[in-house]
Amino acid sequence: MARPITSIADLRAIAKRRVPRMFYDYCDSGAWTESTYRENESDFVPIKLRQRVAVDLRNRTLETTMIGEKISMPVAIAPTGLTGMQHADGEIHAARAAEKAGIPFTLSTMSICSIEDVAENTSKPFWFQLYVMRDRDFVSRLIQRAKAAKCSALVLTLDLQILGQRHKDIVNGLSTPPRMTIPNIINLATKPRWCLNMLRTNRRTFRNIAGHAKGVTDLRSLSSWTAEQFDPALSWDDVKWIKDQWGGKLILKGILDPEDAEKAAASGADALIVSNHGGRQLDGAISSISALPAIVDAVGDRIEVLMDGGIRSGQDVLKAVALGAKGVFIGRSFLYGLGAGGEAGVTACLDIIRKELDITMAFCGLRDIQDVDSRIIARR
Repeated sequence: MARPITSIADLRAIAKRRVPRMFYDYCDSGAWTESTYRENESDFVPIKLRQRVAVDLRNRTLETTMIGEKISMPVAIAPTGLTGMQHADGEIHAARAAEKAGIPFTLSTMSICSIEDVAENTSKPFWFQLYVMRDRDFVSRLIQRAKAAKCSALVLTLDLQILGQRHKDIVNGLSTPPRMTIPNIINLATKPRWCLNMLRTNRRTFRNIAGHAKGVTDLRSLSSWTAEQFDPALSWDDVKWIKDQWGGKLILKGILDPEDAEKAAASGADALIVSNHGGRQLDGAISSISALPAIVDAVGDRIEVLMDGGIRSGQDVLKAVALGAKGVFIGRSFLYGLGAGGEAGVTACLDIIRKELDITMAFCGLRDIQDVDSRIIARR
């Protein structure tokens, strides 16, 4: 009899067995010593909750809004690169699970399935995450493609002007599709389910880029183009240019310092995401949950504050909301579910988080997620 799946950790264990090492490690790793990656998760532990009793807990609701959109709980799926290498057609599977759950899905620029692929396989608008490339004509066309697909928000990532060094990716020789080295062939031979699913799809490269960027005709040219295109000159002037190009709801991702939060609020963006890129950029940066309160204090009355990093349970969601986040994004948690079981695995992840969030809110004596604030945090 199969062991019941009761937590995100259970999904993680299954994904580790089923996903090839280089792609599992891409998901489940951070930069350098991985200290920030670990602390994103561990810094939730010291935050304790107040248990309340003898409160009417009937008719509970987790419904709320993010950037004015009604959602079933304060959770969105984060943009993650190479999602379609955790499971064949992974972005489509995750978007369908999010749609079914009534929460936003965010597609990464560095996705395997394209904007058009996801739009053709879903029925509700999703969000699109943009990296700023040196080729501004390509960026402009990418924005226009997101508009044509009726994406309802643009998530602009600001903390990837240069790439952080991720040791596991170097050791594994990460590539898309994987290089057929002897170690990779041996590892792939142990992942028959993954290989069979990949053989059934033609989506195995960065389809937002291949066929759309000038001079990109094969995997070699795609790899060199991508390595050269992240723009170290990105500035707040570019944020204004992108805002004007887009013309719709804009979310700024990668804010970790109150001074940058002030600039984000002044930019006219609709929301910001407190984020350290999952600990994949500056190792030694403060964890997202630790950075959240100061940013809420600085700008929370002028711009919607969201958060990502380290969310592995519904309790983590509740703690983030209590500290001022209007919603959170999950990255690794949904990727574990995707690697474990495709769309059904992502649905299992969201069901786990929803149930934990609902029950924990009830134990704290509340029935409506919109009533959650710092009063539920225990003071020691």
